[in-house]
Amino acid sequence: MRTWTRAVPAAVGALTLAVVLAGCNGSDSGKGRRSSGSGSGSSSSDGSTTYRLGEASPPQESTMKESKGSKFTVTPTKVQTGTKADMDNSGLDKDKDKAPKVPVYVWSTLTHKSGKPMEVGDMDSGLVVKTDKGERTRALIVIMGDAKWPNCPEPDTLKKLSAGQSEKICTAFLIPEGQKAAAVQLSQGFSNEVLEWPVKN
Repeated sequence: MRTWTRAVPAAVGALTLAVVLAGCNGSDSGKGRRSSGSGSGSSSSDGSTTYRLGEASPPQESTMKESKGSKFTVTPTKVQTGTKADMDNSGLDKDKDKAPKVPVYVWSTLTHKSGKPMEVGDMDSGLVVKTDKGERTRALIVIMGDAKWPNCPEPDTLKKLSAGQSEKICTAFLIPEGQKAAAVQLSQGFSNEVLEWPVKN
């Protein structure tokens, strides 16, 4: 039986919330908010479907109430691991008793394919970064205040896209210092395999 655990790292203090997903060698899909259609990638040994950065996901179907049935694609295009200096200059509070973290920046293109308009924040909510040590984490959510990252402005998650429209965004993730981003993943719910875009460091 596959089990997911969710933890709230305290490394960035009371101003932020980040969810870390832990699975069996990163092969679990996690709990997603949508299901997908079939796509053209290659199946890897852990059950993932693998793509190159710049390749779009298969069409994803929204299960959100306001846009149920709408379809969209997610295309991670670039991944960069940040530095301790980026963290120090971000404006986030840090817990000195916890292991230090560094940011990972993921640039993606979200494309609304069909159906009712969708918010940007609903289209990228399944993205996960997997590290070279097998840790998996969802995007950083700032509860109060702002986090500032070099060349990675916070996306307008409430912006709505209509069919045919695309939005290029940058999303920040936090990983333990000393680790590197090994892949971007897109969870598709319990019944579908994880999509994966490996990162070449």
